[in-house]
Amino acid sequence: MSIYDIEVTHINGNKQQLSDYRDRYMVIVNTASQCGLVGQLEDLEELYQTFKEEGVVVLGFPSNQFMNQEPLGNEEIQTFCETTYNVSFPLFEKIDVNGDSAHPLYQYLVKETKNKKIKWNFTKFLVAPEEASITRFAPTTSPKKVKKEIELLIKSN
Repeated sequence: MSIYDIEVTHINGNKQQLSDYRDRYMVIVNTASQCGLVGQLEDLEELYQTFKEEGVVVLGFPSNQFMNQEPLGNEEIQTFCETTYNVSFPLFEKIDVNGDSAHPLYQYLVKETKNKKIKWNFTKFLVAPEEASITRFAPTTSPKKVKKEIELLIKSN
């Protein structure tokens, strides 16, 4: 199994295969609107705008598994992200990222990064095209550091 075999559901209910992103860099992040790190949405949007023409996409997956910091429903999450942080990158349905009910995407990402469970909101994963590499970043790691990693990967290709 690869990451590209996984199906995800957009926040509006439309289904999508991650294989659609096979030739792109994916920055996958679990988000929460009431988290103290929510300001990272602004930097993630900047990262997306800076690199989308170079094949980078940010994929946001809201989760309410950490101190109920995502109490909003899917429509409310979308409105909040768009109006407060001008988010235009794809957002997906609220999911679990840990435990038996964890979404298959997060089960896969955790397995591929040394089986360390997701510690908090805004854990970020950078998946290179064709899944050449998966790099994991802590919740407190700034998207600006992820940006530097993307720049290095793009230059090396």
